[in-house]
Amino acid sequence: MKKVTLKQASEQLAQGSLQASELLQQALSRITAPDGEGQRTFTRVYAASATQQALAADTRHAQQQRLGALDGITVSIKDLFDVAGEATTGGSVILATADAASANAAVVDRLLQAGAVIVGKTNMTEFAYSGLGINPHYGTPANAFDRASRRIPGGSSSGAAVALTDGMCLGSVGTDTGGSVRIPAALCGLTGFKPTARRIDAAGLQPLSPSLDSIGVLAHNVSSCLLLDAVIAGEPLAAVAQDLRHARFAVPQTLALDGLDEAVSSAFYQAIDQLKAQGATVDSLPLSEFAELATINAGGGFTALESWQWHQSLIARQPEKYDPRVISRIRRGAELTDADRITLEQQRADWQQRVSAQLSGYHALLMPTVPTIAPAIAELEADEERYFRVNGAMLRNPSIINFLDGCSISLPCQPAGEAPVGLMVSALPMQDSELMGWALSIEQALTRA
Repeated sequence: MKKVTLKQASEQLAQGSLQASELLQQALSRITAPDGEGQRTFTRVYAASATQQALAADTRHAQQQRLGALDGITVSIKDLFDVAGEATTGGSVILATADAASANAAVVDRLLQAGAVIVGKTNMTEFAYSGLGINPHYGTPANAFDRASRRIPGGSSSGAAVALTDGMCLGSVGTDTGGSVRIPAALCGLTGFKPTARRIDAAGLQPLSPSLDSIGVLAHNVSSCLLLDAVIAGEPLAAVAQDLRHARFAVPQTLALDGLDEAVSSAFYQAIDQLKAQGATVDSLPLSEFAELATINAGGGFTALESWQWHQSLIARQPEKYDPRVISRIRRGAELTDADRITLEQQRADWQQRVSAQLSGYHALLMPTVPTIAPAIAELEADEERYFRVNGAMLRNPSIINFLDGCSISLPCQPAGEAPVGLMVSALPMQDSELMGWALSIEQALTRA
């Protein structure tokens, strides 16, 4: 059955053929279904306040006072955003008794002001420190694809993706420090947009690494992501579908195509062929600079350095409450100094300048979002070496764009009925409007094929 997208539901609400309270009841029934993933997908469900928000939206619609495209739309928020009156736990147990937030995160306020119905906070990798989505405290929601095998949803915005695939909301707001919106989008067959970080107000966001953190969105298609992004950014992007005959895209040959499994390789190259068939120019570009990232980040990079600064006092008090696979990586930051930060910042600026020069004249970079389809949760929980190897592979391509401070979107590109595969389309900082214009055209080309 074809899923209703956020954009379609928004149009139905505007026409009066759908009510916000109807949408909410559908979402809550999926969340509370005893045989469903709701308990592992959400860390908090806001049934009471969401009901009030939905009824208020219906009243506005009846009076023809609709607030905009998100008025009455069910949305989830990742468990990193402050909600006034409650602790922000970040997928952890150590913060369950932390002080309550005194105010909503800026993004939460923008959603509420737009009339969005916030159904709950979604589960995630503890403190967002993994691309797999595995959480030992709250359980790991299983990927909707091949659910019998219980595959990872991807992370860290794991619940954000499963909430969407299972009809528990129509849009999800997550974060992306090294792919945490795009990885679950790719593995779950969704669309995930990581905007240029500075476009979104991060006030009230529990940080992982402020130098790399971005606030992004997941939905079923590009136009739905645009509606969500317009609200959380405070203004819409001027994104218009472009003629692919005028497109110049680059496929990096260093690092980004290494270790692809058969399903990802086949889907990726088929997508490239489909774009070429629509007239796009697709060039191979060496981009040897990508090989430098392993050396630049050998000590843990900004993520370890900045997360250690935030977590060190908590770790000193109760290290046993952390996921061992998370705390081991945070602790790498203990070895890093202010001098290391200065070096990292200098290396990043130099690297960004050289990569940007290479991309001059290209509209976007095309890469597989991740190199493999989703593996089983149990396999990764049972084997620490495999956990870290697969985690590194999942983060590899998306994290390139965070280091570049660029914008990026993952689009589903797999053949119908096959395991989800993501095509990542990326551009330089503040080229979000142009990127999303090309994304609209690429999505149409892939759907038409």
